[in-house]
Amino acid sequence: MLPHVETPNSTNVAACCDKLLAERSTSLLSMKEAIDELRRRTGTERSDADLAGLITKKAALMGVAVLSNDH
Repeated sequence: MLPHVETPNSTNVAACCDKLLAERSTSLLSMKEAIDELRRRTGTERSDADLAGLITKKAALMGVAVLSNDH
């Protein structure tokens, strides 16, 4: 498995994730919506799994509920 490679927008993705979660902290947010919105705002090419991990970690720290796309 290759290590995660930081790109120029990596910090931007993390900061954007914080902002997105802060904006949506009082409403439910699906993982798919969050990933799609991060891609739209940042243009990142990170994998869905990588973005989901980032979102999950930051949401837990901020106490924000994110709905899984699993059924």
